[in-house]
Amino acid sequence: MAIWALIMGSAAGLALGGPLGALAGAAIGAVVDRAIIAVRPASPERRQVAFTIAAIALAAKMAQADGHASESEFDAFERLFHVPEPEQENMRRFYRLARKSVDGYEAYARQAATLLGSGSPVLEDLLEALMMIATVDGVHPAEVDFLERVAELMGFDSRAWAIIRARHIPLQADDPHAVLGISPGASDEAIRSAYRRLARSHHPDRHIAQGTPPEFIRVAEARMATINAAYAALMKQHSRAQGG
Repeated sequence: MAIWALIMGSAAGLALGGPLGALAGAAIGAVVDRAIIAVRPASPERRQVAFTIAAIALAAKMAQADGHASESEFDAFERLFHVPEPEQENMRRFYRLARKSVDGYEAYARQAATLLGSGSPVLEDLLEALMMIATVDGVHPAEVDFLERVAELMGFDSRAWAIIRARHIPLQADDPHAVLGISPGASDEAIRSAYRRLARSHHPDRHIAQGTPPEFIRVAEARMATINAAYAALMKQHSRAQGG
């Protein structure tokens, strides 16, 4: 069942409790006890529901971080998350409700970490998706602050955050070292090792198995394209330096 139909057609979201469950309840006209926050959802479907609701809620909150909710950011959300046309209005209703919700973004980020596992690959997908949306019309400093705080609440330390950020907002233009999480001057073997590690940890199948909905796989595809490009650029630089 497509994730959008799953959310709107069942009580899967309600079982989440807390602010995310309350948002799901508001969208389908049900009341949820926000004081109850379920521990990690047991079924893959419920984990996918948790991911999707958290993604919508945090994207909606981020859109207001700079004081202006951009239509281009909303359009990027729809393209990135492949919302089928019959379900677009359902998603828009979620998005509008999240923007008006009394719950702050920190409550959504904390519950996402509880449900999906602090620092997990699934949460990295969620954080990376927010980065992609933020950069669509230029990143405002307030959005960077928002994303850094979300990363912290989701269990990513400063080094992990720096690597994720470098894939979208490099400290220096065209910095493939930061994308692979290695230091300038790293050997060929160190570059290959970093690349292989990232390729394994970011394989789309692994993330889907842990709770990233298939509809959101464009996030993983875009990330791997960036990692592949950084690896190719570094190996080309080394080849030139060695006279190859």
